[in-house]
Amino acid sequence: MQTSTTRPPGSAPAGSGGSLDRFFRISERGSTYGREIRGGLATFFTMAYILVLNPIILGSAEDKFGNQLNSTQIATATALVAAVMTIIMGVGGNLPLALAAGLGINAIVAYQVAPLMSWNDAMGLIVLEGLLITVLVMTGLREAVMHAIPQALKQAISVGIGLFIAFIGFVDSGFVSRVPDAANSTVPVQLGTGTLTGWPMLVFCLGVLTTVVLLARKVKGAILISIAAMTVLAVIINEIADVKTWGLTNPTLPDNAVASPDFGLLGQFDLFGAFGQVSVLTVVLLIFTLILSDFFDTMGTVVGVTAEAGLLDERGQVPGLGRVLFIDSAAAVAGGAASASSATAYVESAAGVGEGARTGFANMVTGGLFALALFLTPVLTLVPMQAAAPALVAVGFLMMTQVKHIDWERYDLAIPAFLTIAVMPMTYSITNGIGAGFVSYVLIKAFLGKGREVHWLLWGTAALFVLYFAIDPLEQILGLK
Repeated sequence: MQTSTTRPPGSAPAGSGGSLDRFFRISERGSTYGREIRGGLATFFTMAYILVLNPIILGSAEDKFGNQLNSTQIATATALVAAVMTIIMGVGGNLPLALAAGLGINAIVAYQVAPLMSWNDAMGLIVLEGLLITVLVMTGLREAVMHAIPQALKQAISVGIGLFIAFIGFVDSGFVSRVPDAANSTVPVQLGTGTLTGWPMLVFCLGVLTTVVLLARKVKGAILISIAAMTVLAVIINEIADVKTWGLTNPTLPDNAVASPDFGLLGQFDLFGAFGQVSVLTVVLLIFTLILSDFFDTMGTVVGVTAEAGLLDERGQVPGLGRVLFIDSAAAVAGGAASASSATAYVESAAGVGEGARTGFANMVTGGLFALALFLTPVLTLVPMQAAAPALVAVGFLMMTQVKHIDWERYDLAIPAFLTIAVMPMTYSITNGIGAGFVSYVLIKAFLGKGREVHWLLWGTAALFVLYFAIDPLEQILGLK
């Protein structure tokens, strides 16, 4: 049973809007078609940046064999998965929760997984991850694993991934670069090439300033507005100035703004190919990292958005949680199968709730707009990294805000949280950060005589991470290297 919501003036009484109204329970939840439509639009425009960022993040990385994914095909796959799974969530879950390729997870795929294997193998791991989450949902183990990990570490993982994403934005835009003589220098990176030069760098700096000002003013669609404005600026600069290079993507106007979708990446995955490229232990740890990043973000988003909408029942539970989690896990499978990375519920859905969305009908609008975006890939793929990277910095900030919830007075929690946050960007590895946090948490608890407070699942996971960190000497001892 759901808590009642206040019906706005002039809204229809429950059940008076016809079969569609009754199916989505629009009037019953105190909403109207107008509010649902506005909510669907707001959600799309606050998360549509993923149509630009996902191709840039995945398209800029190389797999073990030096292959790169086609940005146009990634954009098509991203839009398709977002459209289909958002609509399915609306119909099956009846909550205003939109889904798309998850930021953070796509960074893991691009910078952690793909360099160890082929793209087909990497996307196969995403499919496996989604299938395993589905099993966890069906058996109830998802909640058990969630309860095993201290809240401080969950928050630290989010913060660490945020810093990692921001660092990627600074590096890929050229704002931060590797020091050429790093071996003889006191620092490994520097500002630009020693100084900030060139038109592309101006676009990035203006993009960061524009994004943060819009966020500070709480403008809906701040990230998307900044990307669009800086792309227009980049196109103008590219036409009138002599720019040597923008990097991977040049802001050159396409001959046609509309094009047929390129579905070339759909089905390009190898379910068990990763096992032939790296050790079983590495595969297990990579899948665990993907699962951890995926379902904890989902749980927080689902609870947070539905609570904001006033839809939690009297016990504080999400209505139809089982269906919602099942659809979310199916979205992970769909994302891997389409080579768009794992899809998950988006916290930006809260923007739609803020506009009045209370039901899955809002998802029909959001999903429909993602479907329309399938035909606009030439426009979406002219965005240079300098125009999109400010969004990575902004998302890093948004994820960083979780740090305020960590109890820094409790060293047994604060130290593992700090190591989780710091190790991710400093080693350019999300897996390393999670491992450092888990191992240090278990060891500190053990030496404090509080080992019984640690769930057995964490003991097992920490043991796996110890093996992961010691894999090189172990391989030497065992004669495998």
